[in-house]
Amino acid sequence: MKSLRGVDHEEEINFGELEGSLGFLLRIAQVRNFEKFYAAFDALGLRPGEFSVLWLMRLNPGVRQGQLAENLKIKPAQMSKMIRRLEEHGRIRRLIPDHDRRSVRLYLTKDGEDFTNAHRDDFFGQDHYHRHDLSELEAKQLARLLQKYSGF
Repeated sequence: MKSLRGVDHEEEINFGELEGSLGFLLRIAQVRNFEKFYAAFDALGLRPGEFSVLWLMRLNPGVRQGQLAENLKIKPAQMSKMIRRLEEHGRIRRLIPDHDRRSVRLYLTKDGEDFTNAHRDDFFGQDHYHRHDLSELEAKQLARLLQKYSGF
C-alpha cells in the first residue's frame, strides 16, 4: 500500500504488518538518518557515531574507553577501531594509567576540542541534517519516546 518517501517506485509495495513493526521502523529511520549524515558530514571525514564519542569525551574527560563503549552500545572491537581512527586524525589521545594497565582513559586533544566546538551547531542545530517531516512538538515527542525506549 505504501512506498517509502524519497524512493522512486514504479509501483507501490505493500508493507503489511511491517508498517507497525518498531524494529523495522527504527531500522528505516536509522538508514534515513545515516544518508542525511553522510550528505552533511562526509566532507569532514567523520563517520556516524564519532561525533557522539567526541562529544562525550568533551563532557567526560578521562572517561574509560570500555565505559564509553558500553554506554554507547558499541562493540569493543568497533570502539577500538574508532578510537584508533580518531587518534590518527589527532582529535583524541589515550592514556593508560600505570596503576591499571587494562584501563584506557580518553581525552580530547586541542584539535579535538576545537573540532567539537566548531561543529557543535552542525550536530545539534537546525540545519539540513536535522530537517524532517515532523513538527517541533512531534520531534520532541519522538525524542522523549526514544529516550524512554532506550532506557535514558
